[in-house]
Amino acid sequence: MNNQLTVSLQQAAQLIANCPENRFLLEGEPGIGKSSIIKVLEEMTGYKGYYVDCANLDLGDVTCPMPVKETKTLEYFVNGNFGLQDGKPVIIMLDEFTKASDPVKNTLHPLLEVRNPRLGNMPLPAGSIVFLTGNGSSVGVGDSLKAHTKMRLTVIKVRKPSADEWLPWASLNNISPVIMAWVNRNAHALASYMDNDQAGNPYIFQPNLIQEGVVSPRTLEYASNLVKRKEYYDDVALHVSLSGTIGEAAATSLASYIRHNDLLPSWRSIIEHPTTTPVPEEQGALAVLVYSALERVDRETISAWMVYSGRLETEWQCIFNIALARNTPKQSVGFTCREFAEWCSRNSDLL
Repeated sequence: MNNQLTVSLQQAAQLIANCPENRFLLEGEPGIGKSSIIKVLEEMTGYKGYYVDCANLDLGDVTCPMPVKETKTLEYFVNGNFGLQDGKPVIIMLDEFTKASDPVKNTLHPLLEVRNPRLGNMPLPAGSIVFLTGNGSSVGVGDSLKAHTKMRLTVIKVRKPSADEWLPWASLNNISPVIMAWVNRNAHALASYMDNDQAGNPYIFQPNLIQEGVVSPRTLEYASNLVKRKEYYDDVALHVSLSGTIGEAAATSLASYIRHNDLLPSWRSIIEHPTTTPVPEEQGALAVLVYSALERVDRETISAWMVYSGRLETEWQCIFNIALARNTPKQSVGFTCREFAEWCSRNSDLL
């Protein structure tokens, strides 16, 4: 475990939403989902969010000095991408602020003030939220802050989600069942280099190594896109693209799960013949089967699936039923099925 005090992404969102006067800087390793917090904050506040990619900004992308003929002065016009022109409260996420050039940091700096925050000559609407993200200097990817900036920030360390935290999110966000099955059986792929005893982990980001690809929530989503469309290219192209996304070690390990998916009994045979359709024996194949079912099950097929899944090992029954019970869009599918509702009643302590 990581001995450094950290918060989860959800905890970070709660802090930001309930203390909007502070300017929080979320520090964490690359690809863990820090930028996804803006969507959570939009749901919590009802405000519109504006994502600002600070590392790729030039001064003209923030403000531009315009001459005022009558007063013979300059007035700064603010880029509309910050949403300040409407005068309504907004959420501004200064992503990778710590990698921005010094001129851009200086121009954005007035947004960090507690009293009278502004951008150029335009005030920040009352109630607005401004927060920052970065990887931290220890990661070695060019993050830095000056002392006077740090004094205006509440810096919190955000940890990488564990497999148990990531899988429910994945089931709600159309991630490939094959990817979810692989993560379920390789939970250490979502460990962090800051955890103890992870120096030899071949899947994760290691700041002291040159790596072509690593496993992270971000890269798993990219890998999912590749796997879901694998019928459009051959196995070599799929492997090469996965290796360039999640690394060679993860791509090689994932290949067996892709083969499992191709050898599973068809969904139609499971639903039409739930008592006789063969049940896979390998654990990897069972993982793919269960996560595929979570994606495909509906009101018409849930009863037959419950009959079939009753032939699986208890572990896999629990994984499916718990995941379905926690999947908000599909809860109604499960609870319209008597067998599923009875299982949940018997195992309410697990939910």
